[in-house]
Amino acid sequence: MRIAGSTVLLTGAVGGIGQAIARELAAKGAKLVLSGRRADALEALADELGARAVTADMADPDQLDHLAKAVPDTDILIANAAMPSTGDLLDYTPEQIDRALTVNLRAPVMLARALAPRMVEAGRGHIVLVGSISGKAATKYSSLYSAAKFGLRGFALSFRQDLHGTGVGVSLVQPGAVRDVGMFAATGATPPTGVRMVSPRQVVTGVVRAVERDRCEINVAPVELKILSALAGQFPGLAEKAQRGSSAERTISEVVAAQRDMR
Repeated sequence: MRIAGSTVLLTGAVGGIGQAIARELAAKGAKLVLSGRRADALEALADELGARAVTADMADPDQLDHLAKAVPDTDILIANAAMPSTGDLLDYTPEQIDRALTVNLRAPVMLARALAPRMVEAGRGHIVLVGSISGKAATKYSSLYSAAKFGLRGFALSFRQDLHGTGVGVSLVQPGAVRDVGMFAATGATPPTGVRMVSPRQVVTGVVRAVERDRCEINVAPVELKILSALAGQFPGLAEKAQRGSSAERTISEVVAAQRDMR
């Protein structure tokens, strides 16, 4: 897919990674439609980039439906919106569980379902689902988040096969820990000892490569994390034992405490 001249819908546009993606798409000549919950920040970014803004809460099915109907001519969907959902599942209310799963899994699936038919009819289009390395390897206090990201990975890989031959591609971009924005920047938690982080620019590059080269899955992470996450996916019992008492376990406890009010 060529980004220049294509109508691109980007969700989660006002977050740190979302803004970086938006600026790159605008620079590449996309007809950009930005979506997010914070109307003021969204409008300011849209004005800066000459884009269109559609305010929508991904947790609200009616607003999600409105968003899909507001951009029926979408050529490229980049489903980037997500919300924190770390912590012990027993500390969550049923309403909080529903919201986390809706934003992190149901919303991107429903947007893809709503926008794909027009792409198929046109014989061209691309869907990028922004997931996480947490969709490949489970960690403590991440059961709800990993459930959504594991599910998103399965959906992306299968839906890609469903659309093979239609001219419409589906890609999954899975960042590891990102510096300057995201979880660690928002919470002030200390990254695990020895864990290298990636830059927002690397995530943006992964998203663009996914669209332009129709890549199936792009893991934006240092090589050691790619290897460890692959091994953890194959040998979850060993990964569980290796994590116990490690700096990674201490880090996630800090993140959980900082994100408690974001559910």
